[in-house]
Amino acid sequence: MSTYEWLLFLHLIAAFVLVCGLVLYSVLVLSSGGAVVSRALGPPALALWNAGGLGVLVFGVWLALDIDGYELWDGWIIAALVLWVVASGAAGALGAKAREGASVRGVAGARLMIGVMGLSTLLLLLDMIFKPGA
Repeated sequence: MSTYEWLLFLHLIAAFVLVCGLVLYSVLVLSSGGAVVSRALGPPALALWNAGGLGVLVFGVWLALDIDGYELWDGWIIAALVLWVVASGAAGALGAKAREGASVRGVAGARLMIGVMGLSTLLLLLDMIFKPGA
């Protein structure tokens, strides 16, 4: 396999792990009405989200640098980076509560944060699939 194929494979695996973390967070927050992030499932959700997010970023940037036709300042790549920052920012407060296994009710709008994480992740995936302007 070529370097490109390995990088793409690892980028896609990281995206899958990221979405798994998002789904687990969503189940924890939405099933409990935003009342509790489980001590048992909060840390794995955080680990999946963080590992997937870091992998998507690292392998995505590496891919952009490896492929001659893409540059980091292409519009769709900048959009992807902005969406990644938005999703990661929304996950920050939930991650802090998940580490504590505490209530997320005190966190302003846990459902809103899950919505922002989900929407920005969906837009990020669509951006990666269709590469507008590329």
